[in-house]
Amino acid sequence: MSTESTLWQRSRQAAYAEITSVAMRLFLDQGFERTTIDQIASTAGISRRSFFRYFGTKEDIVLGDLASQGERMRDALEKVPLTVGPWEALRQALHAVDALEFDPGVTLKIATMMYGTPSLRSRSIEKHLHWQSLLVPDIRRRLGLADDDASDPAPAAIVASSIACLDAAGELWVTGGGVGDLAALYDRAVAAVRLRA
Repeated sequence: MSTESTLWQRSRQAAYAEITSVAMRLFLDQGFERTTIDQIASTAGISRRSFFRYFGTKEDIVLGDLASQGERMRDALEKVPLTVGPWEALRQALHAVDALEFDPGVTLKIATMMYGTPSLRSRSIEKHLHWQSLLVPDIRRRLGLADDDASDPAPAAIVASSIACLDAAGELWVTGGGVGDLAALYDRAVAAVRLRA
C-alpha cells in the first residue's frame, strides 16, 4: 500500500469518526428524529453531498458498525473448533466481538435511542439479517450438513434464535436501566428458547 493511499485512508477514517462524533452528540442532546442530516453536515463543517460519501442514511451513523461486526463475528465463529456445538460456538463468537459487553453511561443512552426509535430498530433488524447470512454456513457445517444442503432449516433457525436472544437481552438490559450483565441475560434467553423448543 502506498504512502499516499495510507494517508487518504487515515484522512477518511478521521472524517468518518468526526462526523460520527458530531452526529451522536446531536442525537443524544436533541433526539434522533429531531436531528437532520443537514444539521449534522453543517455542524461537522461538510456539505450534505459529502455526508453521503460516508453514510448511506442517518441510521447508519448509529448502526454502521453492526455490518462490520457481523463480518468480525463470522471470522470469530470460524476460529471456534467444529467440535464445539452451534449454540456455544455462537456464544463464543459474540464474546469475541464484544457483542455481549455493554458499559453503562453513553452506551445506555445510545441503546435506549436505538430500541426507542422505529427506524433504527428496523435498520438494526436488516443488519442482523445480514449477520444471519454470514453465520449460517458455519452452523451448517457444525451440524454435519453439506455446504449445499439447503433443505434443513436448523442452521438458519439456530442463528436467527441466537440473534433474537441477543436483541431480547439488549432490550431488557435497557429497560432495566443498564443494570445487570448482558451476557447473563443472553444466556437466560438462550436457555429459555432451548428449554421450550
